Amino acid sequence: MNIFFIGDIVGAPGRRAVEELLPKVVDRHFVDLVVANGENAAGGIGITPQVAEQLLSSGIDLLTSGNHIWKHKEILPYLEETDRLLRPANYPPDTPGQGYAIIETAAGEKAAVINLEGRVFMNPLECPFRTADRILSDIPRDIKVILVDIHAEATSEKLAMGWYLDGRVSAVIGTHTHVQTADERILPKGSGYITDAGMTGPLNSVIGMKKEVILERFLSQRPQPFKVATQDIQMQGVLLKVDPAGRCQEIRRLQMAIKER
Repeated sequence: MNIFFIGDIVGAPGRRAVEELLPKVVDRHFVDLVVANGENAAGGIGITPQVAEQLLSSGIDLLTSGNHIWKHKEILPYLEETDRLLRPANYPPDTPGQGYAIIETAAGEKAAVINLEGRVFMNPLECPFRTADRILSDIPRDIKVILVDIHAEATSEKLAMGWYLDGRVSAVIGTHTHVQTADERILPKGSGYITDAGMTGPLNSVIGMKKEVILERFLSQRPQPFKVATQDIQMQGVLLKVDPAGRCQEIRRLQMAIKER
């Protein structure tokens, strides 16, 4: 199975990148399954039902998220209704939505996607490692392709998750920090790994936001409203090739820019 995981989509520029570039990636690399982190797709922080539907109609099969999923209150009933937008699985049990899903490709192949949130420098949630254990015990044994989005701040926590799940999942993909890392590899027991898949949105920015605003925040130490940047739009992510037994055979980074007219 060929899988394309799209790094955190930021605002309208990120959505534009998906609409313009995703069909080319799918055709060029014979992609069977597209998963994307969409938690910042609406105005640079959070996601709305309308934005989720736009992304899903653009060729994305499943959306993952993270700590910003709760920004827009209208997403709460949507999370209860859909199985194509995940929230991190290690929130309390009565939290709206679901933390993992089993999805079927157009060719009839099934894959499981698990969404986890880290705890280092983030919310004091339930243990993502033990949550992963619980979910893996629930997934039917005939589902061999399993993808994990670990949405976390600390590289150490992401890498620890990679080692912890090596051989039990097809790949562990880090999200949240919006900077694509160059450490993609296949771990010894067959799981693909990268610390961060990157960002889909304006590269001429500070993790998607106008750099002038962010510099003012750092220099003045006063709050400034975030504004999504608009220049140098790219789509970043990772391409994975997974065999029928669920082992990752190949993982490589992708960066693709919109050609401005």
